[in-house]
Amino acid sequence: MAHSSQSGAAQALNGQHPELAFADADTDGDGDGGYERYERSKGEGGSPEPEKIQLLGSMARKQSLSERRNVELPLLKVINEKEPEATTSTTPSPEAFAPGLRRNSISMPSGINALDLEALRLRHQMQPQDALHEEIIADDAASSLGTPATPGTPGITAPTTSANTPDKVVSGTAINFANANDDSDDEFGNARRPVHRDRFRSRRRASIAPLPALRLNSKEMLASDFDSHSLASNQASITSVNSLASLLREKMQAFPQLIRKKKRETKDYKIKIFVIIMFFIIIFLIGYAYVAYHQQVLTKSYFQKIKFNSHDRIFRILSHEDKEVISGQLGTTLGFDTAPFHCLEDHRRNDGSVCIEWNGIARLHLNFEDKGVFRCYTLQWQALTPGLLPTDCYELKRDNGMWFGGGVTKGQEWSLSYANFDFAPYASGDSKIHQFGNGVKRYFINSIGVAMQVSERTPLQLGVNRTENRFCLRAANDEFTFVNHLTPLPQLDYRICTTEDMRSLHMLMTQQSLWDGLKEQEFKVLHSLLEEPVWRIPHAETADSLNESTICDYSESAIAMGLGHIVINEFWQENIGDFTVDKARFPTLKDTIDVLHRRGFKVVLTIQPFISTDSANFKDAVRRKLLIYERHSERSIPALTRYKSSSSAGVLDITNNASVPWLLEKLQRLKEEYGVQSFYLDLGTGYNLPHYYQCRQTLDNPDTYARLFTASLEGAGLMAVSTASVVPKPPTFLSTPPANATWEGLRETLGAVLNYGVIGYPFVLPGVIGGDYLLQRPLSKMVSFYSMAQPPLPDPELFIRWLQLATFMPAMQFSHLPSEYRSDLVTRVAQELKEVRQTVVIALLKKYLSPSMNEGLPLVRPLWMMDPHDPACLIVSDEFSVGEELIVAPILHAGREEREVYLPQGVWKDGIDGSLRKGSRWMHGYRVPKDKIAYFRKMPDNTRF
Repeated sequence: MAHSSQSGAAQALNGQHPELAFADADTDGDGDGGYERYERSKGEGGSPEPEKIQLLGSMARKQSLSERRNVELPLLKVINEKEPEATTSTTPSPEAFAPGLRRNSISMPSGINALDLEALRLRHQMQPQDALHEEIIADDAASSLGTPATPGTPGITAPTTSANTPDKVVSGTAINFANANDDSDDEFGNARRPVHRDRFRSRRRASIAPLPALRLNSKEMLASDFDSHSLASNQASITSVNSLASLLREKMQAFPQLIRKKKRETKDYKIKIFVIIMFFIIIFLIGYAYVAYHQQVLTKSYFQKIKFNSHDRIFRILSHEDKEVISGQLGTTLGFDTAPFHCLEDHRRNDGSVCIEWNGIARLHLNFEDKGVFRCYTLQWQALTPGLLPTDCYELKRDNGMWFGGGVTKGQEWSLSYANFDFAPYASGDSKIHQFGNGVKRYFINSIGVAMQVSERTPLQLGVNRTENRFCLRAANDEFTFVNHLTPLPQLDYRICTTEDMRSLHMLMTQQSLWDGLKEQEFKVLHSLLEEPVWRIPHAETADSLNESTICDYSESAIAMGLGHIVINEFWQENIGDFTVDKARFPTLKDTIDVLHRRGFKVVLTIQPFISTDSANFKDAVRRKLLIYERHSERSIPALTRYKSSSSAGVLDITNNASVPWLLEKLQRLKEEYGVQSFYLDLGTGYNLPHYYQCRQTLDNPDTYARLFTASLEGAGLMAVSTASVVPKPPTFLSTPPANATWEGLRETLGAVLNYGVIGYPFVLPGVIGGDYLLQRPLSKMVSFYSMAQPPLPDPELFIRWLQLATFMPAMQFSHLPSEYRSDLVTRVAQELKEVRQTVVIALLKKYLSPSMNEGLPLVRPLWMMDPHDPACLIVSDEFSVGEELIVAPILHAGREEREVYLPQGVWKDGIDGSLRKGSRWMHGYRVPKDKIAYFRKMPDNTRF
């Protein structure tokens, strides 16, 4: 069949061109087919015609499937569009066929050569034509198949091999790709419309055969990647097993390429994401570097360890290891619209300080004092415009330790880091009503070794903002606490000291040696207060409840618990301020006091600076002008207030030089006549002064009055004071605020003792065991405005737990006696605790008395004073230490007989069962029976279990 196909093709060729007739098979047996005759013809002289050359080229190839099927097909010659049209080469070359291409075999209908191609072409050109879509390429299919043009397809012209060779229509027609996109006019003079041709496929070819594989840049890909029409027609166009195998081979060869292509796409996607991320990182780093650079440029170093940015006023102090120990923002009320500058020469000081001024707004002085291991920095703000309140705020960072100070606060917070309150004047008051309690000191300390002390002349207001996590100092005058303007405009003056040794820092900031001027008798009184209880005579709300027999009966009952100081409240006089004994109720008080002395008791009378308007001394004081007078009035008009049992009373003016001698004379008469040894000075608080008070000499604040009054009566012998802003001279103790006879009052008592110890009061007198008064509702006014009676007998469990706590305090104070319960449990517990105090506690109190006097350290301390670098010690608020050798963990809630206990590092001996405990760990669910209190004594470091 193949032979017949070849013979048919040869006959057709001989009929058209007899001069080139030759057998399609190899006649001489050399396998070169018709090329041998072609070479001989060429060698005989003259070059063959172009048409013959193309046909010879067709016969020179190996027989295709179409030839073997006896179907005439034209030859496809690819003419390089870049070659000049005047090319006259007639020698077929391998470059004439696209390398790497193969033509799929197809079957054409018979009789296709009978079509009149020229007529079809002319008719097609006469019709108007639209621009071809890039998918409609009919020329290629018609030219490659050798079929005449059909309606709707362009005409087919023979390629020209020379500029002088006319076009001739033959059956073997080649496509002229060079003229495919020719924009010149056609042969009729019509302007050709742009034709967009698909170089790979015509409409007809797209429907019958797949595209060949192309090799571009040494990479092979299927033409079907560019065409979507060949997929559906591949199966219909394959007519032989060879073609099917060839197609499968092409697909198999292209499969790895497709996989690599997908991998490349995935890799490109990841690269894009990586580039985007790197872009944003670079933008962030540039912005951060910009901000950091400007902060570094604006931040200057003062005195080696201060970093201060004068633009945004960020202030930082560094330690010796250049670690930040405190940071904050200065001048928060200034705003940022005014640039600072160095002060003029007239405003600078000669003490080496740095002066920075915000023009017409405020002026800041920074100074440094090197004290060896201590570094102290002084900051002073001066307001230059009315209405400006200098304010500095510091961060309450946990990693930078915890802040303590301020004494007792309204919320009873263990640390300032836990507090949250708005700006309030820093003055002594009633912590139930005011923000701060009866003991204040302008001293704040951080557990990592930073302390802050504010000047007494600063109208200090303190605020803690938990939302912004900072506490702030502000200088602001008001209508009562800081009504006296010591400077024309508010001035904030304080210093900050840092060191690695917190103990030494506390000593530096709190108090110098308390031994100065201490007499031997005063030292004995101090020891007696540590060793012996204080007995407060029970009383009712009125003075009639107190008489001589009450005092004698109480002393007889108390002697079983030990000797001590018997304190008689203000009812020993008829009216507050009489400073004479009420003869009606105490006709033989001198004899009664003598009996008490023989029993071993010491008698203490309560005195106040208040003089009732019902007292005879009030008229005398007014006449002598010894009282505080009303502001903006004549000095002859006294300012009145209310205090306890007196609804109307005047107040002695301690700044009047005549007031102190007048009072000391009366106190001395009492000591000589009745043998009284000391007094309890009940000053109330700063808010007990008249609202519109005015002294002869201007006071810095109301607490200055209490400080001056206490200092004036030191020689008279003061056992304790009710309020203080500086540490009173020993043996004077500071009393805690009056406590309600509830479990809350028990917890408040422990918090007051610890907080007062932190701010520098080593000798604290806790309230009465069981409570000072009993109120089931909150007060709207200060406790000192009322004459509170002794509370009824507390619950036995509350009394036992209160007694257990008081056993380890610096001093003990009774009102109710254990014998009143008539309970074997209460009596037994009282005796056991008495033995513990005499054998364990008092020895430790005396041992640490000298360090407290020298360094200002409290006798009863929070755990963090033992180890400020232990985070657990910072958060424990219901344990304390006596010195450094005894840890106490009391029960402070009703009905509990177990608790969590934390022991600092070391080896500790359990006070309940005598077992040894290792420190630096928690003990969970530690059992504490009702009749026991958990305490642990520190053992030597070389102790073995």
